[in-house]
Order: sequence, then C-alpha cells, then structure tokens
Amino acid sequence: MTFHERKSYFAELGKFMGKFQVFTEEIPELSSEKEEFFKRMNQKINSAIHHNGWFTRENVVFALQQWSQALAPRNLEKWLSRYTINTRNPKTVAVIMAGNVPLVGFHDFLSVLMSGNKILAKQSGNDKQLLPLLAEYLVFLNPEFGELIQFTDDKLQNFDAVIATGSNNTSRYFEYYFKDKPGIIRKNRNSVAILSGGERMEQLQELSEDIFRYYGLGCRNVSKIYVPENYDFDLFFQAMYRWKDLINHAKYANNYDYNKAVYLMSEFKLLDNGFLILKEDESFGSPIATLFYEKYTSEEELQQKLQQEKDKLQCVVASGFTENEVKFGKTQDPQLWDYADNVDTMDFLLNL
Repeated sequence: MTFHERKSYFAELGKFMGKFQVFTEEIPELSSEKEEFFKRMNQKINSAIHHNGWFTRENVVFALQQWSQALAPRNLEKWLSRYTINTRNPKTVAVIMAGNVPLVGFHDFLSVLMSGNKILAKQSGNDKQLLPLLAEYLVFLNPEFGELIQFTDDKLQNFDAVIATGSNNTSRYFEYYFKDKPGIIRKNRNSVAILSGGERMEQLQELSEDIFRYYGLGCRNVSKIYVPENYDFDLFFQAMYRWKDLINHAKYANNYDYNKAVYLMSEFKLLDNGFLILKEDESFGSPIATLFYEKYTSEEELQQKLQQEKDKLQCVVASGFTENEVKFGKTQDPQLWDYADNVDTMDFLLNL
C-alpha cells in the first residue's frame, strides 16, 4: 500500500465519520456494506456513552465531525507535504492512549499509519469503543491495514518505539519503563485565555466553547483566564449562559456542588453563576465546573510569565497577544499540524 493510497483511505474514513448527526441515527444513502458499518458505529456511540458517564452523543458526534473536517484531502495534503515519506520497513509503535475525551488518541493512530509504521494501541478503558471500529473500516477499505493495526489490553511487547499520554505522575513510570525505547512521553498540560477587557459578546461566546466543550476535561480546554485589573465579569457571565444546561448533567452537577462546598468551607472568595465557579488562583489546572482567573497589570510581564511556563501549556487563547495564540472558540478544532505538547509526532515517527 503506497503513501498516496493510505492518504486516500483516511480521506474516505473522514467522509464516513462525517455522516453521523447528534439528533438522529437515520441511515444516510450508503452501499450495503457501509450501511452496516454505519449501524454498528451508532451502536458503538451508544456503548461509549454507556461506558463513560462524561461522554454524550453530542460530544462524541462533535469529535467525529471535527475529525471528518480534519481528514479532508486538502488538510491531509497541507499536513503531509512538509515531510518526505518513502517506502520503508515499518517499525511497530506502541501507543498508550488517554481517555478523557472521545477519540483523543486518533491523531497518534493516524500519524503512525501515515508514516508507514505499524501501531500497537493500548486504549484507556474510558474510550475504547470507537477507534477499533474505525480501524475495522480502514481494513474494509484495504485489508492490508489489518497487518498494520493491533489493539491490546495486555502488557506491551515486541515494539520498537512508544508514544504515551498520561498525567505528570504516570509519566514518571512511563519514562522509567520505556527508558530503552525511543519515545514521546506526554504529561499534564492546560490551556489558558488572555482577556483584555475589550472583547465583544461574540468573542466571549466563542470562548465558552473552549471552556465547556467535553465538560472541560481536555488539555485543550481553557481552565484559566487572565484578566486586567478591575475587570468587569458581567459580560463574561452573560456569554457563558448559553451552557447553563450543563448543570443538568449529574456528574457535572456533583462536581459543581462538591467544589463549591469545599471552597465555601475554606472561605475562598468566589464568583458563581449557578453552573460555573470562578476562583482567583495562580494554578493552571482547575477542577470540573471551576474556572481559575488571575489578574495582570502588564502584558509584557504576562507574556514573559507564560513563556517561562510554556511546558505546562497546551493552548493560549487570545486576540493579538502572542505569536502562536489560538483564536477564540478554536481550541477544540485543531489542525493536523497542531501537535500535542508542540512535539512533531510525524517527524519522530519518520526518523525511527
């Protein structure tokens, strides 16, 4: 299977992923074989929701739609044209995947296969329903994928390199356990937003997507905002109101109630709108249903501070603040060339 064939098959997979809708399981016009895959994928979406209380149909379909757009031929071409990808003897790459948001390990899956290597995937129990069926769809498109894709729940063996995603704690174990293998070991990262006080309602509403999508569980979710001194939060809270129904989700509501109770007992000063707690805090990683904020007096000092802390940050959301900023509302819409932790996964894979 050539590089160009692999690229065309992933583009075809992207089209399939784009067929799913939030409010209906109605089958679109498909061939009988693809119709069967569509039915099975809807069953897997329901299974994913059953196995992980944080997954909803809206969020799973959102993830499928985002990947469908990312896998458009023009995006695949733009991403891959910067690399020299030749026929090679494939290496086996073990990929340990997180499970905090739907299909969070898909980019590693895609990168390993597009680089011409084999993948040995160890999925999180929180997100193991969807990807195996998507892999099966690739095998349906070309049986040669069957020799390149393996999923396992057992101890990882017989691999040449590793990509592992986990917490700061688990990363220490990964680094020790895989010390003799080439690897990418990812740790905790968080995303922040910089507000000037001059944002329009539309911009703040876009920011709400960065905060609340996937209930804030992703490393690309904004978990902290920086605001100028004397910032007026009224417009901010008005913009957040469109997500008020999150409080009807039991797990989210439980976290909101628990965190609010802990903060109040500790006599922390809070801002609260009934479904989101704002707490002034210097940390990056806020609990579920909580958003940290910190005041700044100088943009230059804030830029220096964030530069010093860059290894802890995934995205910086802003408008005209820094060179590599992410636009409001776009943290959950990464491009194929937006690598986790800013480490070029494809370059790593091509140089094994």
